[in-house]
Amino acid sequence: MENLRKPSLWLGALTGGLLTLTLTSLMFLADQVAGLPFIPFDVFDYVSRILPGALLTFGIDMMVEMIIAFNLGETSAAAKTAEQVMGLAGFLAMGTVAIAVVYGLLNRSKSQARNLLPGLVLGLGFGAVMMLISAQVNLTATAPLPAQIVWVVLVFALWGMAANWIYNDLAHSDGKTKTDEETGETVTVEPLNRRQFMVRVGGASAVLTVIGAGLGALVGRQPGEGAVVSEIPADAATDGSGNILPNAADRMEPAPGTRPEYTPLDDHYRIDISSRPPVIDSNEWRLEVSGLVDNPVSLSLGELYDKFDRIDRFITLSCISNRIGGTLISTTKWSGFRMSDFLDYVKPQADAVAMKITGADNFDEYVMLDVVEAEERVMFAYEWDDQPLKQKHGFPLRIYIPDRYGMKQPKWIKSIEFVDAWAEGYWVRRGWSKEAIVNTTSVVDAVSTDSILKDDGGYVVPVGGIAYAGAKMISKVEVSVNGGDWEEAQLRQPLSELTWVIWRYDWRFQEGEYRFEVRTSDADGLLQSLDSRGTRPDGATGVHGKKANMPTLADLENPPEQEPSAEE
Repeated sequence: MENLRKPSLWLGALTGGLLTLTLTSLMFLADQVAGLPFIPFDVFDYVSRILPGALLTFGIDMMVEMIIAFNLGETSAAAKTAEQVMGLAGFLAMGTVAIAVVYGLLNRSKSQARNLLPGLVLGLGFGAVMMLISAQVNLTATAPLPAQIVWVVLVFALWGMAANWIYNDLAHSDGKTKTDEETGETVTVEPLNRRQFMVRVGGASAVLTVIGAGLGALVGRQPGEGAVVSEIPADAATDGSGNILPNAADRMEPAPGTRPEYTPLDDHYRIDISSRPPVIDSNEWRLEVSGLVDNPVSLSLGELYDKFDRIDRFITLSCISNRIGGTLISTTKWSGFRMSDFLDYVKPQADAVAMKITGADNFDEYVMLDVVEAEERVMFAYEWDDQPLKQKHGFPLRIYIPDRYGMKQPKWIKSIEFVDAWAEGYWVRRGWSKEAIVNTTSVVDAVSTDSILKDDGGYVVPVGGIAYAGAKMISKVEVSVNGGDWEEAQLRQPLSELTWVIWRYDWRFQEGEYRFEVRTSDADGLLQSLDSRGTRPDGATGVHGKKANMPTLADLENPPEQEPSAEE
């Protein structure tokens, strides 16, 4: 009887990790080339859907804290990357543990048969479960459903059998004897030792992983990415399409370092509930309107263009999870049609009180009809910045409701059902605000110590930032230095009554270290909340400030000479 050398659980985990990396790269290649499901992201999205709201929010908070602490870039982009990394890491861990457990079970078995049945059973079981998960949450697969099922089950079956085959070779790796047919002598066949075997397995896995990931990146495309719009300077008087902005004649120049007044389209923040945005075919998409209406309809995108008058509005949108001074707030031009025109067309019945709006990502929110009736600026948008909505920003249709945070405003809208009662939407069910009214806030973007100006009275330091009150507009911005009196800043004319305001305060220079704080009041004179409060559940409040060390007066009066450039 052959003496088996049973692989350890650690060896099983190593095998599992290598094979799962290879599996991931092959699925990525199939996703990019053939529109097949990418299971690691599907699993992450599914887990995110079923987590309790408090736990999900805790995870989001921790992720944002890490992004801020390590200065990992713009919050929404860094958070999306972090989500995808966590999805990949979680899938790798799952595959690693699964194969280690199977190795442990095989070690307990008394059978010495070298069959692949256990691995096949593992792979088929995993494949079936993964396909069920993918069917519920996947938003990007474009291949026919039968092809998706066959692919997912097949690739996991091969993954399980490969793990089983490696186990068999490791377990039966003792030297064996055989008889030489010519001489009749008995010789011993020396096998590869385990270290050599695993080096070869690891090498093969690495090659396949690199090939799969590399080819996927080369021949595929990342969903949600479109033509890149060139960045706009902070003092630009045009939008991303070169059109003159409404306030181009305003002579107040933002302080150097203030964020762009009009957000470059690819820099507009995006927060959504999936690892990747839905893939939607504009030729097949239709807006399904049902429920308590006299005119239930199914409308194509072209019909929306034709049936309703186009409107354009400059709009600032903010996320309820934006920290004070955070980057989850942006301004661009929205184009679409009035909600009031849409309601006139579909004719809600007398007992309809709300619309349940559902996106292609299965995000849902309820919009009360009395809110729409009281606010004529509620609109559906199909363009941003004079171009069709990008996939990552909600193509083909999204809603805008003034004075509400983004959590109340679905994207990728696919259906609207008129109902007789309000209910909790996606984020409300997870413990966030029912109303999500925008809090008035102000931010110090820049204390421009590198752009100090000289005038007849000496030197002044430009200080600037934004103030935002939703649809309530801004009447005044005030700045305090080192806790001193509040002094009024200059305001730049806003792009519209629905956008933020750029402010500037020229501070008379003094040497030393200073903290500049800002507060604002809305159009009714109501001062923003000065109490510090976190984002959950109603959005953050508090006073934002920025510290700055001033250069010495001697440095200002005797600046160091610049080194001549190579061209000079």
